[in-house]
Amino acid sequence: MLRTVSVGLLVAFVLTAAACGSDDPDTIVLGPDDPVQVRTLISLDAESLRAGVELAVGHFGAVHGHEVELGPVVDSMCDPHGGRAGAERIAAEPEVLGVVGTSCSASSVTAMPVLSAAGLVMVSPAATSPVLTSDLRGNPGADYHPGFFRVVNNDLYQAEAVAGFAYRELGLRRTAAVHDGDPYTSALARAFRSAFAARGGDVPFTGTVEKGQTDMAGVLLGVAGAAPDSVFFPLFDDEAAHFIRQARESDGLEGVTYITADAALTSAFLAVPESEGVYFAAPPPNEKSNFNAATGRTVDEALTAYAAAYPELAQGALFWMHAYDATTLLLAAIERAAVRDDGNFFTRFLGIDERGTLRVDRSALRGAMRAASEDFSGLTGALACDEFGDCGSGVQAVYHHTDATVTDPGELPVVYRFEP
Repeated sequence: MLRTVSVGLLVAFVLTAAACGSDDPDTIVLGPDDPVQVRTLISLDAESLRAGVELAVGHFGAVHGHEVELGPVVDSMCDPHGGRAGAERIAAEPEVLGVVGTSCSASSVTAMPVLSAAGLVMVSPAATSPVLTSDLRGNPGADYHPGFFRVVNNDLYQAEAVAGFAYRELGLRRTAAVHDGDPYTSALARAFRSAFAARGGDVPFTGTVEKGQTDMAGVLLGVAGAAPDSVFFPLFDDEAAHFIRQARESDGLEGVTYITADAALTSAFLAVPESEGVYFAAPPPNEKSNFNAATGRTVDEALTAYAAAYPELAQGALFWMHAYDATTLLLAAIERAAVRDDGNFFTRFLGIDERGTLRVDRSALRGAMRAASEDFSGLTGALACDEFGDCGSGVQAVYHHTDATVTDPGELPVVYRFEP
């Protein structure tokens, strides 16, 4: 009788101890057949990013024998409301380990407070605003939250590239800037103004347009009144198209040089006849020698696989390799942070088989992101995450659109390269 009671107490003790381990809200426990849950929080029209994530998951394979499950794409809508709503939806899923997203700075700004409070990691392939990370001088951005990482460059590098190219290469001295108030466009315009002034240039006018605005007469009047030799307008492609069409017809802006950024580097904008002659600051072309350390795929191999799987997206896809690198870096970090549970003396004594069980501590995953990024080679180049989540190399390029019949961003010639 005593032996029966002792065994019963032992069983209760072991089961209680096991249960206590799973009650920790910061630790995700995966049974032998449970998948690793990752979510994609991007705008639904960012199809190339979705494709990059899916391709990366397929190439990476299982994490310690556990398949990776993406679930449906959560729409961030590229705006503050969508970012917050999407993050709340993901945070309500207790089994999710990490997020790839968002595709825009405006949605990242509102998503990260929610995801950070939930203990989650988010890795962005395309949100570039400095407010999300830091000023690159050791000071956190206004909207920095622990758990945010990105493989795309901080826009402070892009601002330096544009300012250096405009001042030294083109000999420009007086530039107007136009943005739409978005965290991405406004921060980039502000950083450019500072970088251009530091070189001796002048930005006498900074104008703002609204998202969805089609009549640019008012802001163009202000631009012309400043008598600039150039205009930097880091707008998204819809507003950028209206701006450049009307700017080309505006009095007082004859002979002006126009420079924009990667948000307008799309096939739709390149097809606008008036876009001919515009310069674009964006990530550099992917070097053929690059390869992804987590999957072993070279740029050429990844390009071939992408074109075969998504032929309809092969043209005009700017950031899909960033999505690929973001996904593989996240999965490599999960693999590093995961602890395989093969049981202990008590579970083996009782015949309880825990082989294949994984435990992942969410707070440890954040540290694992930085550790996994050390000497991490990606399709987009070398990645290394700093304390604020900036993982990109800082290398930027300036492209020149010289032929309006060319609408594939990948075919534009690079005329300037910036390396910090």
